[in-house]
Amino acid sequence: QVQLVESGGGLVQAGGSLRLSCAASRRTFSISAMGWFRQAPGKEREFVAAINLRAGSIYYGDAVKGRFTISRDNAKNLVYLQMNSLKPEDTGVYYCAADKGGPVVEARSYDYWGQGTQVTVSS
Repeated sequence: QVQLVESGGGLVQAGGSLRLSCAASRRTFSISAMGWFRQAPGKEREFVAAINLRAGSIYYGDAVKGRFTISRDNAKNLVYLQMNSLKPEDTGVYYCAADKGGPVVEARSYDYWGQGTQVTVSS
């Protein structure tokens, strides 16, 4: 079992930046990728970014390409999401998740989820 805890959410004005962190309780070799998803009220959960822990491959959702950056600190079991040029449509609850295998852009591939952190971007 892996526990994930997100932090770093908050209220920011449009054009601003936030950095989210995801702390994993332990490192396990069964986890192949870490991802970030978000969910706005009344909308489905949306893929934001993912990083393959073995190959280092990085993936982004179309809505955040060029503005968000995912990174990791293996020694500390941390994954980050740097969010720049934030827009009001980026508002939502951001979830960190761990994937044992399967397409990283699909939420169903992920076995462990954090509790989420709220990001609110004001116009």
